[in-house]
Order: sequence, then structure tokens, then C-alpha cells
Amino acid sequence: MYRNLTIRQKQIVWAWGFLALPVIFYVVIRFYPTGNAIVISFQNWNLLGDRTWAGLENYKKLWNDPVFWKVFQNTFLYLLIGTPLSLILSFVIAYHLDKLRFMHGFLRMLYFLPFMTSAVAMAWVWRWFYQDVPIGLFNNILAGFGIPQIAFLQSTTNALPSVLAPAVWAGLGFQVIIFMAGIRAIPTSYYEAAKIDGVGWWTVLTQITLPLLRPTIVFIVVFSSIGFLRIFDHVFNMTTNNPGGPLNSTKPLVLMIYDTAFNGFDMGYAAAQTVVLFTILLVVSLIQLRLLRSN
Repeated sequence: MYRNLTIRQKQIVWAWGFLALPVIFYVVIRFYPTGNAIVISFQNWNLLGDRTWAGLENYKKLWNDPVFWKVFQNTFLYLLIGTPLSLILSFVIAYHLDKLRFMHGFLRMLYFLPFMTSAVAMAWVWRWFYQDVPIGLFNNILAGFGIPQIAFLQSTTNALPSVLAPAVWAGLGFQVIIFMAGIRAIPTSYYEAAKIDGVGWWTVLTQITLPLLRPTIVFIVVFSSIGFLRIFDHVFNMTTNNPGGPLNSTKPLVLMIYDTAFNGFDMGYAAAQTVVLFTILLVVSLIQLRLLRSN
């Protein structure tokens, strides 16, 4: 039968033959767990006993859970503060670093180093920074200037920004590298023409650089947004004694899922939270792609 196929048909067969393994792997790793989580969200299961059908009870429980709405708010605060902050900082650093020639490679390496560092180790280092006098670095510096110490991780007001700061810092290096790649991909002829016409730097920035960086900005915004919506490592390790911070002030949705599943042993309720998180990720990503790619 194979011998009777045309060259075009044989190419298609070989293409699907090579694609079969990664496609099957992706279906098993991605689609099956996603479908299974959706099914479990309609069931009651404690990991040990049998599954029992619960219908919409887990979603009703979620709707009436005040902790969930607090966690939902925290998750979007991470997104709404972290994404634009990291985007602006990384672009400013990349824009100026691209013009620097002295120690350029060394400085670029320093910015990228936090991205390569273990999130757990980094979270514990920042946790040490935030401790009270005489342990914490930041409060010792404040005390040296006679300024009262700040309750970074013990305050319902300061805890979330304190956790968000190292998360932004950790991802900054990756975004700087991506921005620099985008900036260097812009043809120099545009800048040469602008220089000949005597165009100011602000016009060059807003009319040439930023418009031509649109694909790069789309990628970084979507990538960064997904990261902040799924934030877990920094929160879990910086608030180990009180996971989620005081009065759940830093608790994101991923930490609530972990706590519900492996501390509360309520897999059905945790699966319902997972479905909500998946829906949020999907909707936010689609909206961002739609807005950023529109003309």
C-alpha cells in the first residue's frame, strides 16, 4: 500500500510518523490531566477512598467561600502590579544596556543571574532580608538611619508587595534579554533615517522602537502574566510559618490549590479551583493577545 502512494502522500506519512511520538506525549502529559481534573472537580475524593459524584457542589462551595475571593483578589493583584512593573523595568534596563559598551556582557550576565537561581534559595535569602533587627538586612539599614523598622512579611499591607518584589526581580533578567534581542532585530536604517531628519529621541522611541517591538512586548506580557497568575514558590517559601501570609494577604490561587489538595485532602474542591485557574489563564492570555495584536 505504501508503494502505491505519491511522493506527496509519502511525505505526509513520514511527517506524521515523526510527529506521532511528541503528539502522543503532549496528549498524555497535557490533555489527559486537564480532562481528568475537570472530571474530578465534579466529584468528592480524599485520595484514599472511592470517588463519589458531587455535581456542582464544589463550585457552589467555591462561590460561597470568602477565602477563595480573597485569594482571587490576591492573584489578580500579582498580575496587575507585577506584569506592568516588570515590563517597564525590563524595557528601561534593556534600552539603556543596549547603548552601553563598557562591561556590557558582564552587566547582562548579572541581570540574567537571578533567573538562573533556584526560586527556593532566592525566596529564603529575601526572607532573611525582611527579618526584624538584628537579623534582617533591610531593617538593620533602616535602624542605622534612625528609621523605625518595617514589618515586611508580618503586615497585611506590606506582605504582598514584599513577596512580589523578589518575584519581579527574579524574572527581570529573562525579560531584559528578550527585549535586547527585539531591539537589536530592528533595522538600523530606521534610526539612520530619523537621525538625518533630526528627529528627537522621544519620537524615535515612540514611533520606531516601541511599534517595532510589538511582537516582543506581546510575548513578554503573556509569558509574564502566566507566571504571576501561577506564582507559588516565592509565596510558599517566604511565608512558611504562616503559608499565605497574615490573614491570607499573600495567598495566591496556586497555593490555595496545594493547601486544599495536600493538607485538606479534598481533591474535588482543589480540582474545581484548578479549573477556575485554567479558565483565568486562558481568558487573560486570549484578551492580551487580542488587544496587543490589534491595529
